[in-house]
Amino acid sequence: MSRTLLRAVATTGAFALAFGLAACASSPAPESEGNAEATDITVGVAMPTETSERWIADGDAVKSQLEEAGYDVDLQFANDDIPRQQQQLDQMITNGADILIVASIDGTALATQLENAASKGIPVIAYDRLINGTEDVDFYVTFDNYTVGVQQAQSLLRGLGFLDENNEDTGQADPKAIEVFAGSPDDNNTKFFYDGAIATLQPYFDDGRITVPSGQIDMDTVSTLRWDQATAQKRMEDLLTSTYAGGSKPLDGVLAPYDGISRGIITALENAGYGSTIEGGLPILSGQDAEIASVKMIADGVQYATIFKDTRKLATQAVAAADSFAKGEEPEANDTETYDNGVKVVPSYLLESDIVVADNIASLLVDSGYWTEEEVAAGVAG
Repeated sequence: MSRTLLRAVATTGAFALAFGLAACASSPAPESEGNAEATDITVGVAMPTETSERWIADGDAVKSQLEEAGYDVDLQFANDDIPRQQQQLDQMITNGADILIVASIDGTALATQLENAASKGIPVIAYDRLINGTEDVDFYVTFDNYTVGVQQAQSLLRGLGFLDENNEDTGQADPKAIEVFAGSPDDNNTKFFYDGAIATLQPYFDDGRITVPSGQIDMDTVSTLRWDQATAQKRMEDLLTSTYAGGSKPLDGVLAPYDGISRGIITALENAGYGSTIEGGLPILSGQDAEIASVKMIADGVQYATIFKDTRKLATQAVAAADSFAKGEEPEANDTETYDNGVKVVPSYLLESDIVVADNIASLLVDSGYWTEEEVAAGVAG
């Protein structure tokens, strides 16, 4: 173990056995002195915001799967307010949480809270966003974020005609102009997404088949604080004014790292007269998270693609990590090299993601039960 297991272990000699019995059966473990039931274990779950349907889905999935496994759950959303998330974690610890699952707003802002958790023997699982600058994070569950960035660029290249559906170069020589957006600079994943995307686009920059007319490409310039849709819309409006005024230059595509950002960009483009569909003149846009509003836009030919990260699987992996800690075991990691938080390399479990375009909405999203046909048609979650 990376630290003292749980406060419960210190006070109950047969905690792991009791958990195993309770978690694997519908009835609780036999009550006897020194035994703890699964319901004695509380997991604090800290999510960043309820302004994104993605994080609502994550919170619901983690909570429901933990409860199915027999845990008590304290789920809190911080609405992108860093002090609020800090206070929520402090309160979870004060209220007796035994394990913490944390999707941070700012991955550098929770060192004090995690130090407090460590002092009480509370394991910390970073959820989707790595927590940086502290040794007091025990495990990380996420998607392969560099590959997500690669897929974002591949989807853009497919839409622009440079790659086929197997990501093989088509040989197209007609040059295209794009603009680049990145995620929030305080989110550790942003750099992985950006690096994967830019590395994939770089050969096309090098041979001149793709240009960025604004010249804005470095991550600090193209980042979008808090992944905010309105911020992305405003930057796109400014780009249209400064670089594309009067249609002086073509704009063929936009690398967008998240569906909310994509929708902000689309609003700016529509308001500027670029049409309301790709066929009608909208540039090719990528995205991420398969949010239902953007899935409908993809089905309707407005947004070209998104990246599907099945948050149900991410929740399952977080629960599996919590199970391992509760049993006094180390969670299974499939990456022990990539995620250095500045103090330590955090053992991680990485999941796979998929590119969604109009032709595979049914097979990837509907057939898997992630969204229904009715939800896709309406663009609203049921």
